[in-house]
Amino acid sequence: MAAVSALLLLLPVAWTCAPQKADYVMVSCFPNAIIANVPECPYGWEIGQLSLGGLCYSGVNSPGYFRFTIPDLTPKNNSYCGTHAEYIGGKDPKYVFYNSIVSNDTSLTVRNQPVNYTFSCTYRAAYLVNNAVFSQRVATVFVNNGSLGTFSSQLSMNVFTNSKFLYAKDAPYVIDTSEIGSEVFIGIEAKGLSNRFKVVISNCWATPTPYSIDKKRWNLIINSCSYDKTVTVFENAKDSRSMFKFNSFRFQRQEKVSTVWLHCEVGVCDGEKLSCQPGPCTARSLPSEAQPSGGILTTEFHFKGTSLCILCIVLVNTLLGCVNLPKM
Repeated sequence: MAAVSALLLLLPVAWTCAPQKADYVMVSCFPNAIIANVPECPYGWEIGQLSLGGLCYSGVNSPGYFRFTIPDLTPKNNSYCGTHAEYIGGKDPKYVFYNSIVSNDTSLTVRNQPVNYTFSCTYRAAYLVNNAVFSQRVATVFVNNGSLGTFSSQLSMNVFTNSKFLYAKDAPYVIDTSEIGSEVFIGIEAKGLSNRFKVVISNCWATPTPYSIDKKRWNLIINSCSYDKTVTVFENAKDSRSMFKFNSFRFQRQEKVSTVWLHCEVGVCDGEKLSCQPGPCTARSLPSEAQPSGGILTTEFHFKGTSLCILCIVLVNTLLGCVNLPKM
């Protein structure tokens, strides 16, 4: 027994958080949120020791990363967790949001080098103060990979003419009401990143209002699996573009509502650090509702009469993201 005790004393103490070099950070500038991902345990810091803006210990564990989210981009709440918003006027007015992820250890001694990830997102075009909608068709994903370089990608969602996904349709996309129920082909693509990054569609649903949190909704894709019987997912999380189709529709008992909004929660996965491919859909049971926690792109359908039906892409997104490596 004494020998066993001695052996246990000689064993190395396991790190609760294995330190790793933290020269990698990814920031996604979505219309509804800004999401910053840093490698888990950067230089040994645990998630409870990192804060957003030095104020909010709101990080969550995501596979391989610590994720911090700014969910409110309205200027009236521009101080969310230390977020600063700056309005730049002129012919091309912009809003720029700034924040940082910093280490903060309250213990008497500090054994890890401090980190400070500073990042910003710039939004162009019309900005509605009341509900923070940016009228752009693309989001930006910004990656700083230390010595390997800096990459930025335009993440966009488009309607295509057919299942070959060769030609995107111009907005507005017009469908006669006699063609309601026809197939709609959606492609989400990231341009500007290397092949190691994969576009992942997590959830897609439709609402009769522009608000993605509307309780009146129709689910199409949940946890990367088809939920509506008309949905076919052609490609997902295999390369820089993911595609699916569904049959067009409108909500019943909404005679005065001529619009349907399609929302998709999407992300970009680093295939060299993580396994990006979702598990087989046949092997898992799906919840009845999607529980989105990431960035959302939105596509807007306008219906007229006899009634004319128009599909306008208004991917309310961003054009520019910026990240600085940690200050040592």
